[in-house]
Amino acid sequence: MLRDRQCVPLGADREKVIDRVWSLGGPFGWPSMNWAWRARGWVDRIAGGTGLRRGRRHPRELRAGDALDFWRVVMADRASDPDSARLILYAEMKLPGEAWLDFEITRGELRQTATFRPRGLLGRLYWYAILPLHFLLFPRMAVRLAK
Repeated sequence: MLRDRQCVPLGADREKVIDRVWSLGGPFGWPSMNWAWRARGWVDRIAGGTGLRRGRRHPRELRAGDALDFWRVVMADRASDPDSARLILYAEMKLPGEAWLDFEITRGELRQTATFRPRGLLGRLYWYAILPLHFLLFPRMAVRLAK
């Protein structure tokens, strides 16, 4: 498993940060390098995947099983723990492995984790090829969501 984890202190009200995270994708786009997300969707369509054309069921609400662009919502828990909210997305795009994007919002911090389980050498090459984009995209995204 390969991971990219960002931990950012909340710079805004916790509920506002949760609302931002629950509004990712679809009509609002992505808070960092939206063009890169669109390009990845375009590549996915060429490879036979769904790309970004699925959008989302609702612009601000998410529940387990929902499609969110080329992701599937595995868990969308805003309320069961008053100290923590969590959103886990599973990538349904064409990849040489499996990928998840996990957001956890506590009282004082946003934890954003991209996890990739590569399939063979091609999966590892893919991860390291896109790693420079991760260095730009994921820290910015976490900071913008937490502001």
